[in-house]
Amino acid sequence: MKISKQYSLKKRLVWGTSVFSFLLGCLLIFTAYKTALHEVDEILDTQMQYMAERSTTQPLTTVASKVELHRTYHEEDLLVDIWAYKDQSHLWHQTHLLIPPVKQAGFYSQDTPQGKWRAYVIPLKDYQIQVSQQEEVRQSFAWELAGSMFVPYVVLLPFAILVLAFIIRLSLKPLDDFKTELKRRDSEGLSPIDSHDYPQELIPTIEEMNHLFERIQHAQTEQKQFIADAAHELRTPVTALNLQTKILISQFPEHEALQNLSKGLARIQHLVTQLLALAKQDVALSLIEPNTQFCLNDVALNCVEQLVNLAMQKEIDLGFERNDLIEMQSLESTVHSIIFNLIDNAIKYTPDQGIINIAVYSDSDDFACIQIEDSGVGIDPEQYDKVLKRFYRVHHHLEVGSGLGLSIVDKATQRLGGSLILSRSLDLGGLSVLVRLPKKL
Repeated sequence: MKISKQYSLKKRLVWGTSVFSFLLGCLLIFTAYKTALHEVDEILDTQMQYMAERSTTQPLTTVASKVELHRTYHEEDLLVDIWAYKDQSHLWHQTHLLIPPVKQAGFYSQDTPQGKWRAYVIPLKDYQIQVSQQEEVRQSFAWELAGSMFVPYVVLLPFAILVLAFIIRLSLKPLDDFKTELKRRDSEGLSPIDSHDYPQELIPTIEEMNHLFERIQHAQTEQKQFIADAAHELRTPVTALNLQTKILISQFPEHEALQNLSKGLARIQHLVTQLLALAKQDVALSLIEPNTQFCLNDVALNCVEQLVNLAMQKEIDLGFERNDLIEMQSLESTVHSIIFNLIDNAIKYTPDQGIINIAVYSDSDDFACIQIEDSGVGIDPEQYDKVLKRFYRVHHHLEVGSGLGLSIVDKATQRLGGSLILSRSLDLGGLSVLVRLPKKL
């Protein structure tokens, strides 16, 4: 199995730019050397020619230069030789510096044990004038000139690389912004990404991402709508079966199979109701729900009235421990769903002749609190996160549970911008659920 090696685009660009700058510098110094060598050749050739021609205007006498084997010559060092044609013995001196007689004045090259020399020669009637210079001198001088031009480049190169790294980081910042945009989205965040603030190179990727979001959203909507439709269609026949079962139980009260059937139908009816409530939230029907002004106390009282019969069947003491007057501007039906499911959940998991206390109060000017405590067995703190997941149940011996109540409450609370806190009740010993909701949505 081949494992792909991850790499950083920023580091690759910085390293690539650095290597390119170094290679460019090498090319520049080589080009500068060639240019400098050409200029040096022109200048020194002109100087040699001028010196040779100047010597022709003076009385001619034999002049013999002496090559020092261990001396380092410089660009200003020119060797002048004037020799007579009648005496050519010195042409074969060990230095081999002099060029044999020529017919035309010009530049000539001569290889010697001291390297290659360049000479300008003027042939006269009886004498030959030669001005020589070591070519290595010219090359060294050209390298010095090229190096002097390259030093500023070398000095400025680290600063240039730092500036380039900053420009690269700044140019790639839209990629980090794009990553942050995707990171802060949750599973429901499928709205299109605004591409106005991104460069043109990212526009095709963003457009394809938006198309993917659209397809996922469409598929999720169809799936959730199917669940909602199925739950809605199941509710009517299940309710009818439950009513028919109650009629049969009234006629045959001692029939154990009918009692078990009634419990099973009650569980199915409760599950269908929970699925329908959960499907409404998933399909985001609350988004079209009007934002209204209402009294939180009235909503809580209405939930108690709907569930009081269920509490009386288990002889549970259900009541308000605190009920402050709180006005809210929010989604009333969603708030009702939160309180209803919390009380319903507390009744299920509270034993017979237990206690459930409800408190409605305000802990600040902006948030309202609904706290529901029961005297049941409670939940271990390690399982607080798990019970908020769908269909997760702690106490499986209770038949009426479906594992959706707290999941519905958690999702609805998040949609309203509130928070859900689970803990152990200090007074009753069971579960304590605190919901904080903003008073204005």
